[in-house]
Amino acid sequence: MLVHEAIGDHLVDLGVRAVFGVVGSGNFHFTQAMVERGARFVAARHEGGAATMADAYARMSDEVAVLSLHQGCGYTNAMTGITEAAKSRTPLLVLTAEATAPTSNFFIDQAAMAVAVGAVTLRVRTPRTALEDIARAYSICRDQRRTVVVNVPIDVQDMALDCLKPRTFPAPGNPAPAPQALADFVLALQQASRPVFVVGRGGRTDGARAAIGALADQVGALVATSAVSRGMFNDHPWSIDVSGGFSSPLTAELVSGADLVVGFGCALNMWTMRHGRLIADDATVIQVDTDPAALGRVREIDLGVLGGATETAAAALGALRDLDDTARSGYRSPELRRRIAEGLRWTQVAYTDASTGDRIDPRTLSSALNDLLPAERVVSVDSGNFLGYASMYLDVPDEYGFCFTQAFQSVGLGLATAVGAALAQPGRLPVAACGDGGFLMGISELETVVRLGLPMLVIVYNDAQYGAEVHHFGAAAPGMANVRFPDSDLAAIARGYGCDALSVRSLADLAPVKDWLSAGPKRPLVIDAKIVSDEGAWWLQEAFGH
Repeated sequence: MLVHEAIGDHLVDLGVRAVFGVVGSGNFHFTQAMVERGARFVAARHEGGAATMADAYARMSDEVAVLSLHQGCGYTNAMTGITEAAKSRTPLLVLTAEATAPTSNFFIDQAAMAVAVGAVTLRVRTPRTALEDIARAYSICRDQRRTVVVNVPIDVQDMALDCLKPRTFPAPGNPAPAPQALADFVLALQQASRPVFVVGRGGRTDGARAAIGALADQVGALVATSAVSRGMFNDHPWSIDVSGGFSSPLTAELVSGADLVVGFGCALNMWTMRHGRLIADDATVIQVDTDPAALGRVREIDLGVLGGATETAAAALGALRDLDDTARSGYRSPELRRRIAEGLRWTQVAYTDASTGDRIDPRTLSSALNDLLPAERVVSVDSGNFLGYASMYLDVPDEYGFCFTQAFQSVGLGLATAVGAALAQPGRLPVAACGDGGFLMGISELETVVRLGLPMLVIVYNDAQYGAEVHHFGAAAPGMANVRFPDSDLAAIARGYGCDALSVRSLADLAPVKDWLSAGPKRPLVIDAKIVSDEGAWWLQEAFGH
């Protein structure tokens, strides 16, 4: 067996089910080896799209996904997607061929590039170490939730394998909190009158929803999430949705009124805490995480607890019960329950519809689509001035119904994100929300959507401009011609790719969406929504100045 065959075989043995990429001469053989062993290969139209598809698939499946790349230019094409995955701590294994001869046109320092964007870098060193190198990379992805770039030199992958018994790396499991840290955490919980728990993506572990919810019930806490964990506590009566730039006015009021804020697997960064404005000056701040480097990394905290979200919440609840601590009402009250029921969600917040005869208000559009679409959906959102409308006006069923590849704030990832999310959650209607700029940046993957037969709804919030820049710098500022464009018939373009499509300027124009849904869609529907864009979205103030 040659090294490239063994690599593909071993990755499937380890549990890889999905591989994304663009095949070239350097990655042809190890990609085919994975396919022959039963992994699904998804051929993207651009390596950048493949990287984001793999990232989204890993997020929405909790599996290690593989990104397969050609050496040199194939690798560099994927770098934005790899950076997003690395910043998001996505368990993504990037398997890339590598040209090691400096005279090769494909030669670059691929390892240095991986380090520069925050990924872990490894190399398949020799035919004797090949399987151990792959197993180590897989274990880092799985156990540390890291993006790992594995360089496979072209000369090595064509050699005969020299080892048939690879070393194994058992999953270690999440740690329980140390006794003193647990005692300090329990004391803070006992002393709090208005506790709020905020759960990030690092808190999306087995049993965490139940364990954190039970602890919240014991101490009377409200439960919120960061954007990337949106939907995790949909079924909890004291959920206050997303903390941060997307917060509704009531959510922001409640988080900022807390005297104790506990982040479970949550960085408590500028997005989740509005540059710290959502944390009261006298509030106690506690962070629970499995990574010691994460504790206090982005802001000062009063207590860092090294431990898994499930393990820490369960241990704290057990300690409180051992102390005969009676369940307390804490932040909860009948009046607050009423306010949450009547005014927490953005769709419950009154606004003046700014629709004109020619363009539709994005809030009106999003609310109407939210009512039309089935509850079982997976929503993926690109970057742009529009993104808050899609993120907060479109409901999601749980934390596997919202895919938000925005740690790097790159425009153009939305369509590819939706492909990966759709493949990870095949029982749900995939919804891609893009601005016109991002849609056109990633439009090559619209062919992938059609080819895969995905019944995807693509909503293009089309204001014919890069709205974030227009509203940030001011519509009258010099240089606006650089970020404004002629209005395009995106529906016509989508039909050319093989999609169903329509232009929407009013609510009446959405009628075909009902017909598409009722017919059991077999191909994507692209909505070219001509939206009003007279002002910056409420979340926009968080996006600049850093």
